[in-house]
Amino acid sequence: MERAKQLLTEKFGFDQFLPGQTEVIQHLLAKRSALAIFPTGGGKSLCYQLPALTFDGVTVVISPLIALMKDQIDFLKSRGIPAERLDSTLSTEESRSVMSALSSGELRLLYAAPERFSNERFLHAMKRTKVSMFAVDEAHCISEWGHNFRPDYLKLARSAKECGAERLFALTATATPKVAKDICAGFGISGECVVRTGFYRKNLKVLTTSITADGRDRALVERLNGLPKGPTIVYVTLQKTAEQVADNLASAGLPARAYHAGMKDEHRTEVQEWFMGSDQGIVVATIAFGMGIDKSNIRYIYHYNLPKSLENFSQEIGRAGRDGENSICQMFVCLDDVCTLENFAYGDTPSRNAIRGLVGEIFSFSGQFDVSLYELSRRHDIRHLVIRTLCVKMELYGYLQELTPFYSRYKFQPLVSSSEILSRFEGERRQFLTSVFNKTKKAKIWCHINLDEAAAAIDCSRDRIVRALDYLEAQGLLKVQPEGVRNRFVVLKQPDDLDQLTDALFQNALELEKREVERIGQVIDLASYDGCQVAHLAAHFGEILPRYCGHCAWCLNGHQPTSLLPAKPGAIDEGLWKQLLDAWHGQDELIDDARSIARFACGITSPRLTQTKMSRHPLFGCLAHVRFDEIHKRAQTVAQDSKR
Repeated sequence: MERAKQLLTEKFGFDQFLPGQTEVIQHLLAKRSALAIFPTGGGKSLCYQLPALTFDGVTVVISPLIALMKDQIDFLKSRGIPAERLDSTLSTEESRSVMSALSSGELRLLYAAPERFSNERFLHAMKRTKVSMFAVDEAHCISEWGHNFRPDYLKLARSAKECGAERLFALTATATPKVAKDICAGFGISGECVVRTGFYRKNLKVLTTSITADGRDRALVERLNGLPKGPTIVYVTLQKTAEQVADNLASAGLPARAYHAGMKDEHRTEVQEWFMGSDQGIVVATIAFGMGIDKSNIRYIYHYNLPKSLENFSQEIGRAGRDGENSICQMFVCLDDVCTLENFAYGDTPSRNAIRGLVGEIFSFSGQFDVSLYELSRRHDIRHLVIRTLCVKMELYGYLQELTPFYSRYKFQPLVSSSEILSRFEGERRQFLTSVFNKTKKAKIWCHINLDEAAAAIDCSRDRIVRALDYLEAQGLLKVQPEGVRNRFVVLKQPDDLDQLTDALFQNALELEKREVERIGQVIDLASYDGCQVAHLAAHFGEILPRYCGHCAWCLNGHQPTSLLPAKPGAIDEGLWKQLLDAWHGQDELIDDARSIARFACGITSPRLTQTKMSRHPLFGCLAHVRFDEIHKRAQTVAQDSKR
């Protein structure tokens, strides 16, 4: 620890450790695996960055957030610490450079996305490397009870063992006691090595205001104008809402800009940099904004729409007041939002018919096979992330094993003329490259090549074509990008009963859906709680406050709970319902089941609805104001009648 304290000042520029950091670092220095549950901005990253400098070997950091990886590596390099990342944004040459630095022992920290551990070449390289620590960020993603379950996290514990990691470190800002138990079980962490510093922060005023949908815009402008100016984030649910609210605030003379995943990368970067440099800027954003944002003086967090869970709420308000100064976190509680939030949860759940079709196709293969998960998604009307979850489940059940994905197609942009490229080669190599170029399909800027088709026509291996393109890129003659990812699997055993496996997968999907809907209910319960709301929120994460906080809506309103205004009634218009069914049954290519009908009525997109352009139909979303489960029950009756 003496060496750790020295590094804290010399390398990181801090005078003292934050709460919990010393205890975590002591566990890791003693070769014990640990779990850190620190609030947003609580200093989790230092807990692996600093010990990594004392270990003999590399620390591998697993994170799903590319922006966060970039920010942390920029910081580490600025402090003279050798760190690199492997993610989908790197070129082939950049990835090779990182792997070369890894194999030579130059790196102290290597950041990678969880999907990287399905890559055989990467795993083989890791097995030849001394991995001193395996650090898993956003560790709550391993738990199906968590609010942000990611299927690839389920395989990370196995990957850590395959790499021979000396210790494992899991970290998260949002873990209920049940989720923490799942993390410990999944990663083999002892209970005495769990360090939880507590959710409560006395400088955050947490307010809830019951409001109608029509009154929100006016109320938001009034609140923003009635308080001292300061950096502000306004969270909304939908991308179009972000645009509308930002325009409304700008029209009122406020410095507001929208931010959401539908914007171009350069536009998002521009907004983020503007906000980071502003002392009065207002960003109206979906949850795409905030991950990795290291701005200490955010004074206000507004939830224009209800957050989707208490975990999301705590993360988002945790971005305020990291400088220790007082900040206000205001939630507008409009029960009309519940319908939209529930639709997000219901939209991810595939129908039983869709899962049965997927299972049937997967196990029509024997031995090794490859598929495009995107094509599977379109064929069976199951969202891509859900397809991944189902495949991981079948892998954990022992039916499948995933191998390294590969790219079926490449595209390249010549940086000099093809004749100039060919002039650099002679004999068979020149003839080979000529054949490769002849097998491309030329577009306006890019040339596209199907590797398997070209390899068969030229009578060579696909690897030789890839090596040639990589070489030409390294020489500055081409700009190369892979495309058309194919996922490879091996069928380890055939299920005894496909319907039984289908039922197990469908039931698991329904349980995940139920938990997502329950999380929305927990947000409503917090907003109307007759008691200290901050204490209630802290208890959700396993922290019991000794007294009332004194700065939440309940405490400040004289111990009066927030009285919630009822949502607008959402009745099914019978005329619309009949038109909707007529339109639906005219589409033979659509899956004719209750869930598909309900998704169409609620305006929930799916791969099949997008592919058939039914998501552009004038009746798409005509009943979006009605709760999904009500429409689903009505649609079940229709589906049953059509089978008679």
